[in-house]
Amino acid sequence: MEPSHGTGLTVRGLAGFQNRIMTSGYLAIVLHAHLPYVRHPEYEDALEEKWLFEALTETYVPLLLVMESLVEDGIDFRLNVSLSPPLISMLLDPFLRSRYLKTLGGLIELARKEIDRTKDQPRFHPLALMYHRRLSAVREAFVRRYKQNLVAAFKRFQGLGKVEILASAATHGYLPLLAVNPSAVRAQIKIGVGLHRRVFRRRPKGFWLPECGYYPGLDSLLSEEGIRYTVLETHGITRGQPRPEYGVYAPVKCPSGIAAFGRDPESSKQVWSSIEGYPGDYDYREFYRDIGYDLDQEYLKPYLTEAGTRIDTGLKYYRITGKTERKEPYVPEWAEKKAEAHAGNFIFNRQKQIEYLASRMHRKPIVVAPYDAELFGHWWYEGPAWLNYLFRKIAQEQGTVRLVTFSEYLAEYPASQNASPCASSWGYKGFSEVWLNGKNDWIYPHLHRAARLMEKLAVRHPKARGLTLRALNQARRELLLAQSSDWAFMINSGAVADYATRRTRTHLLRFNRLARQIQTKQINKDWLSAIEQQDNIFADPILAP
Repeated sequence: MEPSHGTGLTVRGLAGFQNRIMTSGYLAIVLHAHLPYVRHPEYEDALEEKWLFEALTETYVPLLLVMESLVEDGIDFRLNVSLSPPLISMLLDPFLRSRYLKTLGGLIELARKEIDRTKDQPRFHPLALMYHRRLSAVREAFVRRYKQNLVAAFKRFQGLGKVEILASAATHGYLPLLAVNPSAVRAQIKIGVGLHRRVFRRRPKGFWLPECGYYPGLDSLLSEEGIRYTVLETHGITRGQPRPEYGVYAPVKCPSGIAAFGRDPESSKQVWSSIEGYPGDYDYREFYRDIGYDLDQEYLKPYLTEAGTRIDTGLKYYRITGKTERKEPYVPEWAEKKAEAHAGNFIFNRQKQIEYLASRMHRKPIVVAPYDAELFGHWWYEGPAWLNYLFRKIAQEQGTVRLVTFSEYLAEYPASQNASPCASSWGYKGFSEVWLNGKNDWIYPHLHRAARLMEKLAVRHPKARGLTLRALNQARRELLLAQSSDWAFMINSGAVADYATRRTRTHLLRFNRLARQIQTKQINKDWLSAIEQQDNIFADPILAP
């Protein structure tokens, strides 16, 4: 046993208490992990499934390995992570796991071929060796360390008290534009929370609003499901009524009683900004230069799609270099040094920011820095290394800034100023323009009509059993999948707009056909079984009435 100092605190506990006293404020890093639900067993080779496979290889496994190294080295850290239900469902899907291992095996084989091809190219040969080593390490971790179950890996870190996992909406529906039908918003929240409880065996304290999309009154629906807090875009807090005394540097208490934290624009800009953000540094790896487009197509053929479509392989040999088409070879050592320097710069800026805020506040400020998880490793290759250096430096300095989970902050400061946040999102211009404009507005009349019809079907069949219950549940799945904010986002951006349009129409058509069959009591069992196999998200009693 450790000696006591007569205060009820052990030596270790006293040290932790003193560190908290020394701390001027808190930093809450939030990684929002989400991908649209993509699963195509009807195809031998589905290009869109590679979105998940890329994120597994470049983001999720590397982030978990960073956390493993921190724990092994005794580095204390805190991280808030939201795992969306579509992502959780895909990570747990045996079919997608098997396809991922096949894809990963092909990439390792390609990297091995690249070692041979570049043996006389001293600028590229070390990079081929690096990719082969890293891809092999990812496979080793995925298969042996994590037993192909990354959800369990995140759950373990939550059990260690290092990570707090937030729930999110069922299919990442953009809730402000679904609010025409309150039942649709309730279903997105309820089903998302239900999946979280079933998977993690605990009630979620926090809820990530897709795209930070908030509208007045939404907090009440979150409160109905036992949610204690959420995160809003900056102006959702700063334009609240009454105006919050501490801006986004302390949560506000919504009319429903839940706490709303606000995004700090300064820390966000340092990472997100294409002009000022760290990922744009010239020594970092160039995302848009991939051997999948540079090398001979015949050489790459086994690693492209069945149709021979060129795709990103993840093997990229160049650095950003500058605002020029001419790129110089990537030098990992330079990028590593920049990641460490940028982590130090980020901490320095947070220290100065928190020192300033603390001198003007009657409580310790919290700086909330939320990012898409996929930025770290996929878009910004050095992102996991940056986080590693960031956490280690904060732990070593034990100074002004301390990492925190939202629940820890609320435990220290349970009382907050009462305020009503305003409508907001973290999309372009801060409201709903990304998801509602001339390109994608055709979606919503169909979504709203389908939601009303779903309400009627549920009322008319409160005790459905057998085939009727299966059809009702599949209708719910199709509606939920049609409501995904990803489709409207893709249509707006123009990226894979055809696929997003097809997915929206397919789910709506399937919903309407199922509704007609339920109403006429002529359910096509074979067709129902076929689409149950394809769109099998929430394939459990969670959807039953």
